[in-house]
Amino acid sequence: MLKSDEIGEIIYLIRGQRVLIDSDLANLYGVETKRLNEQVRRNIDRFPEDFMFQLTTQEYEFLKSQIATSKQGSGGKQKLPSVFTENGVAMLSSVLNSKQAIRVNISIMRLFTRLRSFHMLEKNVARQIGEMKNDANKIFKVVFERLDDLESERPALPQRRRKIGLKAK
Repeated sequence: MLKSDEIGEIIYLIRGQRVLIDSDLANLYGVETKRLNEQVRRNIDRFPEDFMFQLTTQEYEFLKSQIATSKQGSGGKQKLPSVFTENGVAMLSSVLNSKQAIRVNISIMRLFTRLRSFHMLEKNVARQIGEMKNDANKIFKVVFERLDDLESERPALPQRRRKIGLKAK
């Protein structure tokens, strides 16, 4: 069974979505990228834009700068890769039926679920911190208002009063 940290290393954030690249998925499933994409093309109606999309040249160049990828030209990637969202990976299970594909899909889906729960936890923590900041601001406002009130209630000192302490030479 695949370790989730191994899969987690090949999940990228593109267009605000967590995605897996076609070549990485093909590698996990134990098939050639060409065959994986062939199956997708045969079942293209199952893969709308929110399930799978092709990277733009700019996105691919940025991604290549982040990871080691094959070089352009002979022997390298001839066209821009497709990427699959969580829903796209789930849909792949319906077009790739090997035992390995099923095991990989289960691992990936569990990881996506865990990532989603971490994201929700992160949002919750951020909200709680925001609430604590608001509460602290309210408390400081009350303290400073009270200090201002105390200062205004203090009796005024006479202008010409006798100074206490060491005399300057």
